Amino acid sequence: MSEIVIIDSGQLALSLRLPALGMPEILSFGAEPVEADSLFEIERSSRVNGMDIAVPSNVLLPTGGMGFFGWPAITGHRGGRDFVAQFGGWTVHRDGNQTVLKAVDSVARLGIAITLTAHVSGLISMATELSNLGDTDYQLDRCMAATFLAPAGDVQVMSFTGIWGREFQTRRELLGNGTWIQESRRGRTSHDRFPMLFIESETQIFGVTLGFSGNHQMVIDRTDDGQRLVHLGELFEPGEIVLKPGESYRSPIAYAGADSQDFHAFVRDELTQWPAGKMSPRPVTLNTWEGNYFDHQMDSLKAQATAAAELGIERFVLDDGWFGKRDNDTTSLGDWDIDARKYPDGLKPLVDHVTGLGMQFGIWFEPEMVNPVSELYKAHPDWALTIEGRPILESRTQLVLDLTRPEVSDYLFGKIDAVLSNHAVSYIKWDMNRDLTHAAGRDGKAKTSAQTRAVYALMDRIRAAHLNVEIESCASGGGRIDYGALKRTHRVWTSDCTDALERLEIQRGASVFVPPEILGSHISASPNHQTGRRHTLAFRALVAIAYHLGVELNPLELTDEERDELKVYIETYKRLRDLFHAPGASFRMEPLDGRYVWGAASAEKIVVIVAQGPQMVGEQPAPLRLPEQITQFGGQWRIKTVLPAEPKFIRISEGQKALLSGAVTFALSSAGLSGLPLPMLTPESALLLELEPIKGGKTHG
Repeated sequence: MSEIVIIDSGQLALSLRLPALGMPEILSFGAEPVEADSLFEIERSSRVNGMDIAVPSNVLLPTGGMGFFGWPAITGHRGGRDFVAQFGGWTVHRDGNQTVLKAVDSVARLGIAITLTAHVSGLISMATELSNLGDTDYQLDRCMAATFLAPAGDVQVMSFTGIWGREFQTRRELLGNGTWIQESRRGRTSHDRFPMLFIESETQIFGVTLGFSGNHQMVIDRTDDGQRLVHLGELFEPGEIVLKPGESYRSPIAYAGADSQDFHAFVRDELTQWPAGKMSPRPVTLNTWEGNYFDHQMDSLKAQATAAAELGIERFVLDDGWFGKRDNDTTSLGDWDIDARKYPDGLKPLVDHVTGLGMQFGIWFEPEMVNPVSELYKAHPDWALTIEGRPILESRTQLVLDLTRPEVSDYLFGKIDAVLSNHAVSYIKWDMNRDLTHAAGRDGKAKTSAQTRAVYALMDRIRAAHLNVEIESCASGGGRIDYGALKRTHRVWTSDCTDALERLEIQRGASVFVPPEILGSHISASPNHQTGRRHTLAFRALVAIAYHLGVELNPLELTDEERDELKVYIETYKRLRDLFHAPGASFRMEPLDGRYVWGAASAEKIVVIVAQGPQMVGEQPAPLRLPEQITQFGGQWRIKTVLPAEPKFIRISEGQKALLSGAVTFALSSAGLSGLPLPMLTPESALLLELEPIKGGKTHG
């Protein structure tokens, strides 16, 4: 019988058959692996008017030109020749949970290695390496990281789109007969085309994502028998990847998982590399951007830090404006020396003040960019990515530094290292505020792929030199959130938009692939700086509280009443963050009539956050039916705490008052079957419910 290779994570199983010639055939991809059977040895007849010998279409990384007429996952040529690839002589190399499949095309003189890993979290990952075994250059035009199989029949794809300030907007569509393609050429993950999908049919649901921060593509191609191949990989610029003799291309890693909890577990347990090997409780963070912008005054900043410590804030992050002559966003990027006008004695007095208050100190960098109005650009205009003869395209009055040049990377490392080495810095907010255009090096050739890897290398170098420093990935908000960036960072700035109403949808979408403790969510001022909306402090706080909580305002501008209220929410976050951020505890529900519900649950405590976004259309809200993830704990429960103390309800009955006051105990199973009959909230308001189990007793009410 043919050799069958099984990759089984416990949640997903990929079963492959290795042919004598051609790509590995996907026998099944789902919850259960296959066993060797004579059925798999039966050759299929070819398609009508097809080749005399049938060519399997459900294969990993199909190549074209030898009877496969679908979308090829690998293409390239050697000066116009060797444009067809057909690998054979497959070998299997196993090492623990990792399997490497290797083969050679002796005609095109290419080698391939496909690395498949079954992760303890339940994910399966795949990556591809293609090698030039010939004695002349080979131009690689396409090399996907992975292929996964979706079943025949009606299949729905959930993708993510958006813009700046409205990232992670979910969209669902039914796949047709054609090829579905999503591509990003922005040089970063982007706000509008995240490399993340969920595939859902009547018989199966699974998600896929590409761990890469540069140009990428995702393709869903329909095969002859109605099934679908889902391809993920890097998108090359023309002529970008040319392999010299003996050189290899290594793709990013693509991942597939059965559900959000498995993706969250992978990020927590395998992807994120924490200082000292373990995540500390996520500190409440004050970021100075919206409270100060470029107006840095030492006395005010010290006073803000003092006020922040009194509120219970644990990390103070100095945002943009501390370096060069940075009085606005048109100048000084690249000049990473402390501004002596604003800080005549350097940063140390502020850092010492912050750390003396018991808080961590963080600082903002945007290493990849340069302003044309800067000392760096004046000295080294050739360090920017440009194409000779083409207009120099600025975005946000910025150009992109060519990090593939060692002297550029060394300069940036030296500047960042000097700040970190001479100050007690625990945290970097690493920003990246423009897309890549005319991304060519001095030789005129495209550099987008190499630039992405050079950014990774600089991050890795910084982390290796400063093991206790955490990094936040920010790219105009959520423009670079992916598993390639998360491998090197510890937090993401989910969106530049801090409007709580907008954040309902942004955070719901981002939570599909990223656990809540990684997603930065801040309480900002009212009216909101991005939208002008006014929201209560309770609404702003409750929308943020389950994630990595922060504050994005000047605490000196709060009234005494606001300060006291904010303290309550910060104290509540600290009390509940171990539950909010516990493995497998978080949950979220689909919005219903503008009502968003999420939270976290254990056998000892359940926290439910209910937020009403737009105006509800129904006469009254449907009872809140808690998901099985919560009701599985069973027993009798009651509502122990409600925040705010007086939620903004449109109408409330006496029975509902009794329920919210804790006077009614109920079976958790009933909360799943019939639901909690909560009152209707006013638009753009929220409440937090803490439920506690009752030991014994009867159900009342």
